[in-house]
Amino acid sequence: MKNATIILWILAGILVVYAWLRNDGTVKEGFLIGWKTLKRNIALLLLGFTLVGFVDVLSPTQLIQDIIGPGSGFQGLVFAEVIGMLLPGGPYAVFPIIAILYNEGAGLAPAITIIASWSTQALISIPFEIPFMGWRFSAIRWGLGLMVPI
Repeated sequence: MKNATIILWILAGILVVYAWLRNDGTVKEGFLIGWKTLKRNIALLLLGFTLVGFVDVLSPTQLIQDIIGPGSGFQGLVFAEVIGMLLPGGPYAVFPIIAILYNEGAGLAPAITIIASWSTQALISIPFEIPFMGWRFSAIRWGLGLMVPI
């Protein structure tokens, strides 16, 4: 996590300096847009972090190891795919949850399967996808996505 934070600080710093060198008001505009984005998403972030905290303290280690542990085999991968499909939210909620599962005994392959499943076929995205892309597109993409994580 520290590396990601350092990289983001460096990238943000470079962009601020570049905007400042342009001397056309983009520094103020960039900070204003960033502030508006934070205000729109602060509740989501707080809820996501709260969810992560409770998953951490309530996660049953033995159950996780039994269902998606290193020795769970193909059945563990199937469970991991379903877990990934059901995970709500964006990366600030999902990746900490997956990290908790991994630290509590999930195997490497199931953890990767959860990430792949969440990113390719999260059920939460379907109501947003169908109106824009249509049923046919969504069915084909989702059908192909079922094979990728495993």
